Amino acid sequence: MIEVYLAIDFGSTYTKLTAINLNDREIIASTKALTTVEIDVMQGFDKAYGELLDILANKFGRNYIIKYRNACSSAAGGLKIVAVGLVPDLTTEATKIAALSAGARVIKTYAFALSDSDIEEIENLDYDILVLSGGTNGGNREYILKNARKIVESKIIKTVIVAGNEYVQDEIKEIFKNSKFEFFMSENVMPVVNKINAENLREIIREVFMKNIVKAKGMENVQKIVENIIMPTPAAVMKAAEILSDGTENIEGIGNVLVVDIGGATTDVHSIGKGLPKTNNIQLKGLEEPYSKRTVEGDLGMSYSSMALYEATTLNKIRAYLGRKESKISIKDSFKYREQNPNFIAVQEEDLLFNEMMAMICTEIATNRHAGVLECIYSPMGTIFSQSGKDLTDIKYIIGTGGVIANSRNPQKILELALYKEEDTLSLKPKYAKFLVDKEYILSAMGLLSKDFPDIALEIMKKNMIEV
Repeated sequence: MIEVYLAIDFGSTYTKLTAINLNDREIIASTKALTTVEIDVMQGFDKAYGELLDILANKFGRNYIIKYRNACSSAAGGLKIVAVGLVPDLTTEATKIAALSAGARVIKTYAFALSDSDIEEIENLDYDILVLSGGTNGGNREYILKNARKIVESKIIKTVIVAGNEYVQDEIKEIFKNSKFEFFMSENVMPVVNKINAENLREIIREVFMKNIVKAKGMENVQKIVENIIMPTPAAVMKAAEILSDGTENIEGIGNVLVVDIGGATTDVHSIGKGLPKTNNIQLKGLEEPYSKRTVEGDLGMSYSSMALYEATTLNKIRAYLGRKESKISIKDSFKYREQNPNFIAVQEEDLLFNEMMAMICTEIATNRHAGVLECIYSPMGTIFSQSGKDLTDIKYIIGTGGVIANSRNPQKILELALYKEEDTLSLKPKYAKFLVDKEYILSAMGLLSKDFPDIALEIMKKNMIEV
């Protein structure tokens, strides 16, 4: 009897199902259907699931059993977080980094004391979790306590996670104790200055997501078939990248990786590696970056955010990346059409070239924002350099995922925009990386699989990441 692991990804556009043969350690079937979150996500799921069962029946008859069914989700916008901290560049930024690494989308950040207008704005925002931080351990207590009281007195009705100065946890608990809030206490996300402690907050965010996703996203019928919605989709991609990079106890990984994931609404970039300064004359400025880092660019997308992408770049760059075909295409109208018709699928040659150009710009801008930079400082002791962010120059592999890359006829042309160029001067983008493509869109599925079967997930990824 063949044991099958079924990985399900309720994506913002497609619901994707991947069946893995645990005996032979290989993918045996994959299907997808449009995610029908506006109606009932089960409609899209049922279509993809029916097709998958037909494939399995044709291959194996009755000689199989689906033993595990686990899912991730970014449907209906995914997991959305509001972050409240103390100093914008310290605790607020640390909270944002931790939330992003948990697979969340941070839609707004606040610092110092929340004003009445801040509270009113938060009351009207569309999000799932409010993360309250502020103060190193033993440091400032005033702002986090004041903000906690302000939140409790407000009309906000959201789950709150407190991840600030641990010396005031008892007072915070007292403030929230008899309130309407569901609240959780985390370790301080920045216990000492410039040091991020993300792991505990990441885990609590994941637990809250698992607990609330069904009611929050209209997915109450999903658990009749699916055992667990384990994590947000971006967290599953991050988990897969970590396993592929670092390996498992039994199998060696491939080394530090950078993942570029281009979607309809955002472009996500994940990097795995320390990224610390390489020489003694480079000083680290600001927060020490997390080993596993994710950034989300909400203005860089292929459909929902296409007009924001148009505004984020220049006509000269668009024309340069389109090449000689540009004269046949109405540039602004093409961006606008994709935003107004997010389910548009490019078929014509000019549309395929236009999509390729958009993906190139998404990759370039997103990796520019994700990578660290050097700053030249002239001092009486001579020239020294200050590094902000991660040094990605020694990244071994750049992995492309997302529909536009997976379906591209020339994915290397897109991924090359993640590399360092001479005009980047002090950028710390990858210099010598090779390119891999997630052609079958399996990273989120492998992130799910790796929770229980890390060796199998790693073996499958090594076989299925296509070098270009």
